[in-house]
Amino acid sequence: MNILERLDADQNWSEEETMLIDSVRQFATEVIAPNAAHYDKTSEFPWENINKINELGLNAMFIPEEYGGSPMSYSSYLACVRIISEACASTGIIWATNFHAIKPLIEFGNEEQKQRLLPRIAEGGLASLVITEPTAGSDATGMKTTFRPDGDDIIVNGGKIFISNGDVADIYVVFGKWTEIPGDKESISCLILEKGTPGFTVTGTEDKMGTRGSGTASLSFDHCRIPRANLLCEPGDGLRILLASLNKSRPSVAAHALGIARAAFTDAVSYMNERRQSGKRLLEFQGLQFNLADLASELVLIESWLWRVAKMVDNNADNIGIEASILKMRASDLAMRMATDAVQFHGGYGYCKDYRVERLMRDAKITQIWEGTNQIHRQLIGRSFLKKEKR
Repeated sequence: MNILERLDADQNWSEEETMLIDSVRQFATEVIAPNAAHYDKTSEFPWENINKINELGLNAMFIPEEYGGSPMSYSSYLACVRIISEACASTGIIWATNFHAIKPLIEFGNEEQKQRLLPRIAEGGLASLVITEPTAGSDATGMKTTFRPDGDDIIVNGGKIFISNGDVADIYVVFGKWTEIPGDKESISCLILEKGTPGFTVTGTEDKMGTRGSGTASLSFDHCRIPRANLLCEPGDGLRILLASLNKSRPSVAAHALGIARAAFTDAVSYMNERRQSGKRLLEFQGLQFNLADLASELVLIESWLWRVAKMVDNNADNIGIEASILKMRASDLAMRMATDAVQFHGGYGYCKDYRVERLMRDAKITQIWEGTNQIHRQLIGRSFLKKEKR
């Protein structure tokens, strides 16, 4: 048993969690992985994978029981994200986005909203978290989408870009600015928009470098009339909702990145054990052993931090912002390094689409960008050490 296998074996899952994780691992091996190259090549949405996920009832694991769910630990959710992403990064994003998007409704929605909307997700619906705009990337306060109150309704105008699941979602959690409240931060608010709302249009999807089976859409809101009953909390509460949600979604992005890193590491080890040069297997060369040892050590350490942060969430820790930033930053940097080195270990073959590492290298890059660029996370981590000046 190698060090990664021992790390997996050390997780103390309940019997129910073990059964679920084993079924996800089998499904990922038998169904998701064999079709991943096809979805990458065609950019088709992987409905077969999503339908199977729904057969397994995976959405239910993060929906409260009273709304049709069968909740399990956040740790087991992250384990499933990692396993699915190892098989297909696109499918990993699609499913994880359901959690990212619906968490604000679970944590901040009122009882009527939860009763009306959450069962749809538990039964297999798709959700989308709608934040990014041309003027609002890592700095969400730059968004221009407006929410204007009009009696019992809210009129939404504006546009969004780079929205995961934006072309296929049933429920959209949308952030914009309340027109009656001044201030870029103070005006941010959040509401639920449902598929089919008049004035809401999917204007296009991106032709991306990687994760090509996951739709990344541009959205337009042209005088969309939304019932005020779909507003989360009160006008101006959006930034609080957004920051709380990101603290839960960033570890999920890390699990996604670690799935890609695991896949690249597995392929590299397999190739280096089989490929011979000058009569020796590649892994018998000391220099390559050193390279692999560095990668394995970092993978073990970051995965250990993943489980630490997961336990903090499961134990309802008050503030995990910096821990989540460290995890997301290091996991995504490792995914890119691991995939790049795996291509290098494969030599010329690694540059060809016949080998998975070429795709993994393209898939890995987005993990350093979305949910806050790694430059932003370094800034968050660094400035957390600033001492307050005495006045």
